[in-house]
Amino acid sequence: MPFGLVSAWNKRRRSKSEDLSDPWIYKPAEFWQLEDQTPPQSSNRMHGSSVFTLKEMEDATCSFSDDNLVGKGGFGRVYRGILKSGEVVAIKKMEMEAIKAAEGEREFRVEVDILSLLDHPNLVSLIGYCADGKHRFLVYEYMHNGNLQDHLNGMRERKMDWPQRLRVALGAAKGLAYLHSSSCVGIPIVHRDFKSTNILLDANFEAKISDFGFAKLMPEEHEIHETAKVLGTFGYFDPEYTSTGKLTLQSDVYAFGVVLLELLTGRRAIDLNQGPNDQNLVLQVRHLLNDRKMLRKVIDPEMTRNSYTIESIFMFANLASQCVRPESHVRPSMIDCVKEIQMIMYRNAKGLGMVMHSLRML
Repeated sequence: MPFGLVSAWNKRRRSKSEDLSDPWIYKPAEFWQLEDQTPPQSSNRMHGSSVFTLKEMEDATCSFSDDNLVGKGGFGRVYRGILKSGEVVAIKKMEMEAIKAAEGEREFRVEVDILSLLDHPNLVSLIGYCADGKHRFLVYEYMHNGNLQDHLNGMRERKMDWPQRLRVALGAAKGLAYLHSSSCVGIPIVHRDFKSTNILLDANFEAKISDFGFAKLMPEEHEIHETAKVLGTFGYFDPEYTSTGKLTLQSDVYAFGVVLLELLTGRRAIDLNQGPNDQNLVLQVRHLLNDRKMLRKVIDPEMTRNSYTIESIFMFANLASQCVRPESHVRPSMIDCVKEIQMIMYRNAKGLGMVMHSLRML
């Protein structure tokens, strides 16, 4: 069976030895191909995920036509595709330099392993994958409204008002809380690359967390995992994790706080077009978050004034300030963040006379 994560967890409980069953050690593809070694068919399933062939990926994207290209990054390109069933999907084509082949393979396997086991309305759904020869593809549900950062930075026509931003924050918070709770797979999961471009929005603007290539299962009965290599995205790094190499669930909380600041200000976490002292969003606004008068200066001017109350803005800024505290142990948990955002939504709706509508959204 490919990606034998469940059996690996069970073996890890019985033995600390590191053999080929350990999913966190890179292994050549032959160690995790289908047991019968026959070419994978789309009818094959692994924890609910379909296994596709290269031909099926080509057919779905019209041979990876540029007309179907919807995004690209360090991992490769993402295409809009249509499966034989007629389902519209997003297909991530992994493209890694030869020198990073092992790293890319690991990220691919981690994402398939984890997403195949998770089920939550605020996590993007993995439809299937393709591991055909050297070709690697991930097939997700298609998210019609792209990622959060594009909406905040003017790359999308539709502007987000304050209630909509609060709704996105709540959905993302619920997704992270689910990962951290350990109820999904028995072991807490750190996303490790939470950021606004990894928050995708469906047709109803519901937020779903994506990109689990850097995700890490926390060691059993341990709240800290020491890593030899710091992974993530500049601007969202937990400073404590960066300086010590000690990864905790609170590392995700810090990144969540950065996204809250993006939602509040409409600015990027890192903006190299700004002056040297204004490139880092956290450093730029952190000292203003608990000052009601100064806080007005950082509110995104794209938001309509009648969509928010100053009280809700201040509560939101205060939560963001707590999340980006340098010391991880004084940051709130994601469960606490969920509860606070729900209260902020209620207070904002109450101030605007929209209480019943807000309660339905919660």
